[in-house]
Amino acid sequence: MGAHKRPSMLSKAGTVPLTVKSALTLAAVGATVLAPVGATEAEAATLSTNALRIAASKAGSPYQWGATGPYRFDCSGLTQYSFKQVGKRLPRTAQDQFNHTRHIPGFTRERGDLVFFHGRGGVYHVGIYAGNNQIWHAPKTGSVVRLERIWTQSVSYGRVNG
Repeated sequence: MGAHKRPSMLSKAGTVPLTVKSALTLAAVGATVLAPVGATEAEAATLSTNALRIAASKAGSPYQWGATGPYRFDCSGLTQYSFKQVGKRLPRTAQDQFNHTRHIPGFTRERGDLVFFHGRGGVYHVGIYAGNNQIWHAPKTGSVVRLERIWTQSVSYGRVNG
């Protein structure tokens, strides 16, 4: 019968019909890539991309101050929840998440990095970078988790280590 072929990870996983929401999510975050064993930066990128995908899947979930999911979120609750689903722990507040991540220059930001918004009192908001100068975030009371352009230059970026 010739050479044996092993099925790829994708063929083992099967297929799931796409809904409009999942199609929009895929368009917003792009495809994920499997990281080779021992590739620390690649593993961190894959974890972050998967966390981004999870955040995007929560589109439309209501904002609630102090909520950490799975159905309602505040800004840091969404980032904490998304990374927890991929096995990474983040502290609870935006400021503590800022203190916990590896700070990176904006020109090196990648999908799945955290975007921190700064004011006079320190970090007041956080979202997950989705590419194209946009973030997934839970903005404020009365709103829902959504994709939105970064509206200020008073931001910094942090990478969650793999």
